[in-house]
Amino acid sequence: MKELLRELFDLYHRDVYLYLYSLSRDAALSEDLTSEVFLEVVQSIHWFRGDSDVKTWLFAIARHKWFAYLRKKKAQPPLELLDELLASASRSPEDRICDQAAAQRVRDLLAQEPERTRTIVSLRLEGWSFHEIGQRLGVSESSARVIDFRAKARIRSTLKEEGFLDE
Repeated sequence: MKELLRELFDLYHRDVYLYLYSLSRDAALSEDLTSEVFLEVVQSIHWFRGDSDVKTWLFAIARHKWFAYLRKKKAQPPLELLDELLASASRSPEDRICDQAAAQRVRDLLAQEPERTRTIVSLRLEGWSFHEIGQRLGVSESSARVIDFRAKARIRSTLKEEGFLDE
């Protein structure tokens, strides 16, 4: 069992750290949360049934730790999809309602995309690299990057047309 845990740590420590860093933009916090993720792995490895990829499982634990941290700090978690488009500093209740409507519209627009595109965007939001996405889906890294970019550009364009985003 120790060998398995060491192998998981060696293989995925950097990926988990980078994923958490992409969420927090804080190196020290990312290190702490990464440690918590692997502590959780040690405690719950016997519950892992292999229904999903190990990396997906680790990222789910990391996401859980991130949201737990935010709840503890009483911060608002970022929007799940295209949060860079919708984030702003202090928001009025009316603005937050508009943000929720925009987030729902993003989910609706993404649902209209072809399955492969949805998968690429979803995996990217989970922290997968374009190289890993390409390997998983049997496309080149460049194709995965282009598909992700174009899907987000279409969504961004529609949101602008519908008044969710400033021109």
